[in-house]
Amino acid sequence: MPIKKAAYKDLRQNKKRKLANLRVDRQIKDTAKKIEQALVAKNMDKVTELTKSFQKIVDKAVQHGQLKKNTAARKKSRLVKKISKK
Repeated sequence: MPIKKAAYKDLRQNKKRKLANLRVDRQIKDTAKKIEQALVAKNMDKVTELTKSFQKIVDKAVQHGQLKKNTAARKKSRLVKKISKK
C-alpha cells in the first residue's frame, strides 16, 4: 500500500480508470459477438444497426484515448470485411 497521500489518490484514480477501460472493452467485444450472431441468423437489419453502434463505441474509445487510432481502424475494417463476405 502507498504511504503518501498523493500515491494513495493515484491508486484510487487508477482503479476508476481500469474499470472504465474494462467497460469499454467489454462493450466492444459484446457488440462484435452480437454482430456475429446476427450474421449467422442472416438478420441484415440488425447487423447494420449493430455495426453503426460498434463503430460509434470504437470511435468514442479512440476519442477518450482508450484505443489507438490504427487499432480502431483495424477492428472496424475487419468487421466490415466479414459483413461484406456474407
